[in-house]
Amino acid sequence: MLDELHSNVVDQSSRSSPTASASTSTESLGPKRCISYVTMQVLNAMRLSETLCDASIVLPETGREYRIHRVIIGSCSDYFHILFTTTVPSEKYFLELPGIPGSIMEEIIRYAYLRECALTEDTVFDVYAASDFLLINSLTERCIEFILSRLRLANCVTVMFFGRQHASPKLQKAAWQFMLKHFTALAEGDVNHSELLRLEVDDLGALLADDLLNVREEDIVWEFLLRWINYDPGKRARHVGRLMKTVRFGLMTTEYFLEKVKENQYVQASDDTKHLVIDALTFLYDLEMISTKAMKEMKTPAMATPRLPHEVIFTVGGWGEGQSQSIIETYDTRADRWIRVPHEDPAGPRAYYGAAHIGRYLYFIGGYDGVEHFNSCRRFDMIDKGWKEIAPMHYRRCYVSVVTLDGFIYAMGGYNGANRHNSVERYDPRTNQWTLIAPMGSQRSDADACTLDGMIYITGGFNGHECLNTAEMYDPRTDSWSPLPPMLHRRSGVSCAALCGAVFVVGGFNGLIRLNSCERYEPAARRWIACKEMYHQRSNFGLEVIDGMLFAIGGYDGVSAIAFVECYGPEANEWLEATDLSMMRSAFRAVTVADLPNIHDYVHSNKENLINEMNQYRHFLRTAASSIVPTSSTSESDNEVD
Repeated sequence: MLDELHSNVVDQSSRSSPTASASTSTESLGPKRCISYVTMQVLNAMRLSETLCDASIVLPETGREYRIHRVIIGSCSDYFHILFTTTVPSEKYFLELPGIPGSIMEEIIRYAYLRECALTEDTVFDVYAASDFLLINSLTERCIEFILSRLRLANCVTVMFFGRQHASPKLQKAAWQFMLKHFTALAEGDVNHSELLRLEVDDLGALLADDLLNVREEDIVWEFLLRWINYDPGKRARHVGRLMKTVRFGLMTTEYFLEKVKENQYVQASDDTKHLVIDALTFLYDLEMISTKAMKEMKTPAMATPRLPHEVIFTVGGWGEGQSQSIIETYDTRADRWIRVPHEDPAGPRAYYGAAHIGRYLYFIGGYDGVEHFNSCRRFDMIDKGWKEIAPMHYRRCYVSVVTLDGFIYAMGGYNGANRHNSVERYDPRTNQWTLIAPMGSQRSDADACTLDGMIYITGGFNGHECLNTAEMYDPRTDSWSPLPPMLHRRSGVSCAALCGAVFVVGGFNGLIRLNSCERYEPAARRWIACKEMYHQRSNFGLEVIDGMLFAIGGYDGVSAIAFVECYGPEANEWLEATDLSMMRSAFRAVTVADLPNIHDYVHSNKENLINEMNQYRHFLRTAASSIVPTSSTSESDNEVD
């Protein structure tokens, strides 16, 4: 009878939700609250003393009875509201609710009276299920927020299943996106306890086929597929052909495919895999032919189409071809391609600026256009594609160092056309206001900064007399700067970034030459350690972390601006070449942005022609390498000592 009653209540609730506005208003804070917390406490005390109670909720498993006020419970729950206003008197005053544990029922009633609920990871799913059954929408939303705030590797599959079971698109979608983003960590987790091993074949197939599956190498997908089969080979081996269609074998090396895929026992034992192996080998052979000019062009098949990245690198403006630029480019790490974005700043170009990212906005702080040193700041909306002026800084600053920390933007040092600064100011996006904070110990322009473990580190720069090997650390809790041990090299026009618990400092100008050296600072040991050198000398370039690797982008080599890009893997301590920028430029900043909802706007779109483009690019490099004529710019070559 209860199920029939619940169905009727749900049906009525779907047509009309009489307590929707009440539930919403009681959840909000501030002057819109329609009843005081003190009053609710009094009513709850009356409940506990059974004063003026006019109904009972009984749990038949334990016989526990809860005396309540119908008007209070009904104002919170659509289920009770409809029940108390439409059913016969006997069902209005005495209601049995089987299947809800006593401790959960107590929390539900407490929430109805006080809008308080003591959620824990052990109870939140039961509270959600009960509040969902009783149509307490505000409490189910609170449970969803609690669950998502604690979403992690160990529970993401559980949350996805729970969201599906209870028809919660918000939980299901969030858990699915988490699984896609953290697939590598999930796939490489404990062999016997990975959450993903619990997936059925339909879910696993959908996950592995998703363009947003976050893997740097397709080998990871194949190796996890084998782990999933090995977890229960008797039942799962028959799915190998179906699941192989989700793996992009065209992104593997021929050697890996021959050794690890073609020769695999499950592949060889299945008739469903033979045509997949033939198709993959044919493509890999053709790929070798096009790279050796035996073929002129070929389309990119689905098995070789790169997945979508979860992060993209933005580079804006800078200095190139003897003047400041407005160009915007983004880097698609999966396709290894730079994409020109057609939304340049209508206010004009700028170089030697600082850049930051908060939410959907990119911020560009200070800078120089070849004539004016700016204190103005601009903001780019990556979703709407619009530009907006924000509050100006207190001082003009080009060669400024900028970071974000705890929702604030910090602008440090810089050059106003006459003097170097040691001053620092902080921008609050919520108030659109800059505030001066504690100055640095040294004047610095052309330095660079990053954040690590809640601290700001600024390194190198130029003080008007010499290039610096000094570094400082800022603690926002005490608004104070502390000196760090000196770096191994003097570096102006330097770039730095935090990676693997250390501060990496790369390139720059030592007063004589541009550097290709790299060093890292380990805070626990308070020491600098030399790392592998880059292939290219560079200063005033972009440096960002993506996929756990450092990307050094463009810059100035002492003769001309360059377009070269290379990436550094800390585990291998090696630099690798990546695809160049579309134009040679320096004096810009790179910013990594993750999880944009419109990521398609900033990644390579012509996937079908990707192989041809990459082949044309390789041909261009071969033919153009010997014909490049170095160009110099007074602004660039002298920027550290002007």
